[in-house]
Amino acid sequence: MPTALAADLVAAGTADARSLDEQFHSPVIAWFEANARDLPWRREDAGPWGVMVSEFMLQQTPVSRVLPVYEQWLARWPRPADLAKEAPGEAVRAWGRLGYPRRALRLHGAAVAITERHGGDVPAQHAQLLALPGIGEYTAAAVASFAYGQRHAVLDTNVRRVFARAVTGVQYPPNATTAAERKLARALLPEDEHTASRWAAASMELGALVCSAKNENCARCPLAAQCAWLAAGKPAHEGPARRGQTYAGTDRQVRGKLLAVLREAVSPVPQSALDRVWDEPVQRARALDGLVSDGLVEPLPDGYYRLPLT
Repeated sequence: MPTALAADLVAAGTADARSLDEQFHSPVIAWFEANARDLPWRREDAGPWGVMVSEFMLQQTPVSRVLPVYEQWLARWPRPADLAKEAPGEAVRAWGRLGYPRRALRLHGAAVAITERHGGDVPAQHAQLLALPGIGEYTAAAVASFAYGQRHAVLDTNVRRVFARAVTGVQYPPNATTAAERKLARALLPEDEHTASRWAAASMELGALVCSAKNENCARCPLAAQCAWLAAGKPAHEGPARRGQTYAGTDRQVRGKLLAVLREAVSPVPQSALDRVWDEPVQRARALDGLVSDGLVEPLPDGYYRLPLT
């Protein structure tokens, strides 16, 4: 039974490769080939740099918001060296309203390191990717898999949700990735490198389009016949409360408003211009101090501010 296979995977991290291919890999990859979105970072001409840029931008940000910024970014900086020549503040400016703008600084830092250490080419080795500034385990695995077709377990929120439901029978994965999830992902990974790369992309797309956080469409799911959660009657989530994505009235909102003023300015901005974006002075000062501490804003003499030049 599929649920027995799932239990074996969780307990031992091993399973028959043929059974895995029949029950998981083949149906999901076939679904992906018929239903995958035509996204620019999936095209052959995107190259490893295009894949890396997309992975930075897509963290906690929907595809619809990323697409226009991604296209503008690659048109302006088609190679890492092109970005590395610019001031970090230009990366923050071009990041626009994607949110979490520290990602822009990290991507700029990675571009500088790629230019200095790897001759301007995104490295293919997982260890070299992981050594770049701003690159964690997920991004290193994603770039190695999607750009270079390598065999890595790529665990983003969408993939974790698919595995949680289809294999372990729960509605949502834990808030933070666990060792058990990594063990399961490795157990599910196809042995063949090319198949493993397709499986990584396909399982991610399945979580984004079908096995979504809300309003999942089980009728369209290629894993419906072997989904442990569906077989159990789709029990409601039990466990720690899932974190919300509040924004209005938070320091994040204030930071965004302050950065918007600085992004649109062609010269340093006086404190008075920043004061106008938020009425509450204590929260405004805290948000501005945070931007300075994060390296996103550079303070100048006489109460002026600008995006960072170094």
